[in-house]
Amino acid sequence: MEQRRSLAVPCGVPVLAISFLACVATGLELSVNNHADDFTLSTKLVPAISLSCLVHNSSQAEELLWYRGEGQVGLKDGNKVNISNICISPVNESDNGVTFTCRLARDESVQVSVILDVQFPPQLSGEETLHVEEEKDVTLTCNSKSNPQGQSTWLKDNHNLTLQQSRHEVYQTSEIFRLSIKKVEKSDNGTYTCVVESPLGYGTRDFHLIVEDKKPVFPTEAVIAAAVVVSITILFGIVARKDKIFKVW
Repeated sequence: MEQRRSLAVPCGVPVLAISFLACVATGLELSVNNHADDFTLSTKLVPAISLSCLVHNSSQAEELLWYRGEGQVGLKDGNKVNISNICISPVNESDNGVTFTCRLARDESVQVSVILDVQFPPQLSGEETLHVEEEKDVTLTCNSKSNPQGQSTWLKDNHNLTLQQSRHEVYQTSEIFRLSIKKVEKSDNGTYTCVVESPLGYGTRDFHLIVEDKKPVFPTEAVIAAAVVVSITILFGIVARKDKIFKVW
């Protein structure tokens, strides 16, 4: 990757020379895939797409630069002058929303950008099995990615989940679909399915909720107090019998 070099104009250079340099760039334009302005390119998950950048109205050889976001793309020597092509292969979900920009090397203000709109069906993830004690709260988190965004629903044992306002709470963002259950009961045992549907298809994710018996809670303070009482009793017993103990020894 070549480092960007800056060219400083000495203070003594006549204004006429500066005006001439400005005129050289006048009318110079770039286009990417025949678009002279910034645009959005919609695509699916395909093996590859190509972006072609072309210089217009140039009377000399012009070097081109490509950027993916803020990072410069490495180009081969034969793919830099007046026309430059890059290939995105394969196109995946991480490319969605990424901006690719073609710039003129000697004047990076001359540029054209393309934003990738990668469309794909729902893809779900999340912890599959959850163990929780009775009367405790639990949250099932379904991570969902899709473009366009899908509509989400919850099933329990393959049936629509009836939400109880006092016990169930549903939270949703563009990438998270969450079901919270307060003070779980044995009847909450079962398989909960997160279903996300979009125009491109649907995805499902199963969550197995296992409600365990409530563990007995030992009164810590009572145990400590009993231990103190026992210790003091033993101590007093030793003190009361110290004479006999010394005689034995």
